Amino acid sequence: MTTIKLAMGSIIIGFAVLGLKTFAYWMTGSVALLSDALESIVNVATAFAALIAIRIAAIPADDKHPFGHHKAEFFSAVLEGVLIIVAALLILHEAYQGFMQPVALEAPVAGILVNLCATIINALWAWVLISRGRKQKSPALVADGRHLVSDVVTSAGVGAGIVLALVTGWWFLDPLLAVVVAINILWSGSKIVKESLSGLMDEAVSEQTLAGIRDIIAAQSHGAMEAHDLRTRHAGVVTFIDFHLVVPGQTTVFQAHEICDRIETALIAYLEDANVTIHVEPEHMLNPTGAVVFD
Repeated sequence: MTTIKLAMGSIIIGFAVLGLKTFAYWMTGSVALLSDALESIVNVATAFAALIAIRIAAIPADDKHPFGHHKAEFFSAVLEGVLIIVAALLILHEAYQGFMQPVALEAPVAGILVNLCATIINALWAWVLISRGRKQKSPALVADGRHLVSDVVTSAGVGAGIVLALVTGWWFLDPLLAVVVAINILWSGSKIVKESLSGLMDEAVSEQTLAGIRDIIAAQSHGAMEAHDLRTRHAGVVTFIDFHLVVPGQTTVFQAHEICDRIETALIAYLEDANVTIHVEPEHMLNPTGAVVFD
């Protein structure tokens, strides 16, 4: 399933879950269930944002955007984090009202069952988004899936808390649960914003991936002397790699080009959407500090 189809699926799932959670709130009058429904509104909004970002990211490079439009997905993830934080503040407001005027819930069992159905749907779809998003290297889909995971956790907590309130008669637990939901959402939103900003700031690939890149360069650079000034960054599905390759002075342009092609082919096999730039230099440019040195 393509990223665009997954994003469209998130919108459909989001509306379905929102309808169920709103119905559960309408049945019970629970502030905690209302907080759950408010988060689902954010789910729908961010699903639309993810779809737009993914469509923009898929646009080929052009004269004004020679490196492509891949970073659009990071903007979507930042927007999602901000909306999550806004939802948390709205939930805190509703929780305050619940503390001021706590009331007994109506039809709590039926409401919990309806909310449970919505939670199961969210859990299944979150697994789909995260697994497919990682496979397709889509920050927008992974962020959407992680948000749904936090939604699943809080929904389960809300359900358990309402059961406890029903058993004990402590109706103040209802707004208290809404506060817990808000805190969890704030943590989730801040984490998504932090990770997305790292992508917008051209953060390098992980140490594990960088080690793999260095190993491939060393293994495929027969005929070269050294590689240095290796730099990486990631933008959506694309990983940008550039470095300087030092070759012996007698190496012809054709031979140097063959070495570069061999390295580039191996790197793309390792990272399918890699964008590789190699600057060839003569041997007097040797720089052993931080370099990949060949035998």
